[in-house]
Amino acid sequence: MRTDRELLELAAKAAGITIQWSDSWGSYKRDARPVPLGCSEWLLWRPLTDDGDALRLAVKLGLAVEVDNCDDATRVSESGCDLIAKHMHFDGGPEAATRRAIVRAAAEIGAQAAAQQNGESND
Repeated sequence: MRTDRELLELAAKAAGITIQWSDSWGSYKRDARPVPLGCSEWLLWRPLTDDGDALRLAVKLGLAVEVDNCDDATRVSESGCDLIAKHMHFDGGPEAATRRAIVRAAAEIGAQAAAQQNGESND
C-alpha cells in the first residue's frame, strides 16, 4: 500500500507534471507555466482533494472513469481497456472515491513506466 505522497509522485510522473513538495503549503505544488528569465509560477497540485486537478489528470492520461452508485464504487481504466483501479465509496462519498481512484490509476501507470525505465517486468 502506497502513501498519499507516493501516489501523488507516481501520478505526476505518469502525467509528465513537475511537482515539488512545499513545507510551507503542506502540499505539492506544480510548475504552472514558465515565464521569461527562467522563472516559473507554482500552483498547488492536489488531485486527491481537488476535482479540477483530478479531472485534468484523468484527461491527460486518457483514463475512462465509471462511477457506479449502485455498486458504491468507482472504476478507472486506461482508454476503456483493463481495469487499473477501483475505489469504494465510503469515507468522503463518491467524489472522494473518484478522485482517489483516478490518482491510484495514474500512480499505477507511473509505477509501470518507472519499472520499464529500470528494465524491470511485472510478469
